[in-house]
Formats: sequence, C-alpha cells, structure tokens
Amino acid sequence: MEIESKGMFDVSSVRKDTPGTRFVAHFNNAGAALMPAPVVETVDAYLKEETRRGGYETEERHERELSAVYDTLGRLIGSTRSEIAVTDSATRAWSLAFTAMHFEEGDRILTTASEYASNVIGFLRVAERTGAVIEVVPNRTTGEIDVDALDGMIDERVRLIAINHVPTNSGLVNPAAAVGRVATAHGIPYLLDACQSVGQMPVDVGEIGCDMLSATSRKFLRGPRGVGFLYISSGMLERLDPIVLDLHGATWETRERYAVRPDARRFELWERSPALTLGLDRAVEYALDLGLDAIWERDLYLAQLLRSSLSSIPGVEVRDIGSVQGAIVTFSVEGHEAGEVKATLRDDAVNVSTVTPFSARYDMEARGLPNLVRASVHYYNTEDEIDRLVGVVAGI
Repeated sequence: MEIESKGMFDVSSVRKDTPGTRFVAHFNNAGAALMPAPVVETVDAYLKEETRRGGYETEERHERELSAVYDTLGRLIGSTRSEIAVTDSATRAWSLAFTAMHFEEGDRILTTASEYASNVIGFLRVAERTGAVIEVVPNRTTGEIDVDALDGMIDERVRLIAINHVPTNSGLVNPAAAVGRVATAHGIPYLLDACQSVGQMPVDVGEIGCDMLSATSRKFLRGPRGVGFLYISSGMLERLDPIVLDLHGATWETRERYAVRPDARRFELWERSPALTLGLDRAVEYALDLGLDAIWERDLYLAQLLRSSLSSIPGVEVRDIGSVQGAIVTFSVEGHEAGEVKATLRDDAVNVSTVTPFSARYDMEARGLPNLVRASVHYYNTEDEIDRLVGVVAGI
C-alpha cells in the first residue's frame, strides 16, 4: 500500500520538546499524550511561585494570563471567549451541559451507536428520572452515523442530538458537520463530545454547527490532566439551567436575589487549578503554532501506516470502522487477550491501552468484539516507533 503525506513540520524538533520520547514509544495519546516541555515548565513555574507567594496572591499576579485562556480556546475551536468555560475534565464539561437541559416523559434523545459509556450512563439516569427515551441512530455500512437515518427520525419529541466526534474504541470519525446541518434545520440542540478530536484535527464549532461541545486537555492537545473545557453557543446559553451555581457563576445581589453570569463561565466553579489552566493554555498555543491541519495530516499518515503494518501480520485483525479513520487504531491478536498484548508491549517500553465492551457497549456488542488493543498515534511518533510496536506484536 502506498502511504503518502507526513505533515509539514519538524518532527525532530517536536521530539526534542518531548522528554518522554527518550524513554517510551508512546501510543496512548487517546488516553493521555506525552506533554511537551513548555507545558510542563508552565505548570511547574506556576506551582513554584505559589510556594513562594501564596495561592491567592499568585493567581492575582497572573490574572491577565488566566483570562487569556478563553481567547486561546476560542481561537482553537472558532468561538468567542464568552462561549467558553474551563472545567476539570471533558466528562465534567459534557455533564454540565447535558444536566442543564430539561427533559420530560416521552422526550427523545438521539445518539450514535459508538457512544461512550459515561455519556450513555448520563442518558440512562435522565431517562430513569424523567421518562425520556434514548434512541440509537443506525450506522452506515461503513460504520459512521447515518445522517439520512438521523434526519428521518426527527419529530417534535426530539429534544437533543448528542454524539461523539471520535469514539474511544475505533479510528472512526463521525460526520459531525453533517449532523449539525440536520440539527440546525430542525432547531434541535446538538451536543458534541469532542474529547478525542480536539487537538487531533481542526475543529470549528461554526462549521460543525453544534450548540455545545466538550473537550479535554490531556489527550491530543497534550496538556496536563485534570482540566478540560466546555463550549456553549451564545444562542444556546439562555436555554440551559446550570445544575450548580456558586459565587463565581452568579452574584448574590440582595438577601433574596442572585444574578447568573451572562457568559458560559456560569458553568465554572470558583475553585479550580490556575496552574493546570495555564498548562492547557500553553498546550493549545503549542498546537496552534504547529497548525491543526499539519497535525491532522501527519496523524492520518501515521495511523494508516500502523494499520497497514499490523494487517500484514498473520493472526492480527485491525478492528477500525468508518469511511474516515483517524489516529486511534484498534486491533486484536488471535489467541492472546488484549491485556496480555498490552503488558508485552509495555515490557518493551511501548505504551498502548485497551478498550472493553463496557466502554462502548452499543458498538462493541453489536460487532461481537472482544477486548481490543488500542494504539493511538500522534504527530511526535515516528516510523521507527511504529516498526518497534509492530515487531513486538509480530513476535507475539
């Protein structure tokens, strides 16, 4: 197979910025990527300053930089700063948006067969409490959500379309913008879980047409763990009722009255980590400097190379679906459990992860899949590292 295109930046320079590449071949970027040195230095410098000056005092000194993160995230996804809230995770961001919606008995929530376990658990809790109904939109034969089928399922009872952009258990990339056109045409709120796509590929909320989007720092953005963000469009903001408010998201104006913030930061709480917030900001700046188009081009190249190489090994089956397949590569090895393969690779300083049917039950049970090995590439990986991974798997 001829595999073209490698990205348009200096990979060796990026690897010099990534100390972890000296110790491991890291193919767990869909879990938590290796942070570049500038991100680590940003977090470390802030924490050291806290030890010298105090927590509140350090935050006050960095007020301007902490405010700038909203502009940086806005540039990343094509939104305004007033539409961004910083959270402690993508799961928190998604849950804050979802639980701020109102559902009644008979309301319909439309989702995709590849939906992530945490999101489905959220659906199930709301269904249990309100009588709302969860409905899975069929896939196309290639694996992604069938947008024509989605359009045909719309009626006056549909209250939400909620899908993932990229699932946890496959290289699949769902047609998020096509889903957005359906949602916009029918005036239905659209919540997009973008935790596996932001940082891997260009993501523009205007082009996609989503009303809400959740994302994390630790995956393809290469930021620190413990921080993420939420996008709420200006048109959607007043339709949501945050389940928790504190003196950051609202002001106590009189003894009997409070006023909610006018922007998406009503979804934030006062207590958060300034160090991790600045680390996220630096990670986004790093990605923007490289260019998301170039990152996506290289990720596609590396993933295609890995799939092709794994497919040439007898007894190895690549399990990815989708007409567009990104940086997540899932596979099984005949006669060997996924955890065993992961452990063998780890012994050779090659990091991968595993995915189980519990994490994507709709999809994995329908396809009769076992636990899978998940190797997620990113732009700082090399062809030599892929050869190393493939060599260990071939030895198994």
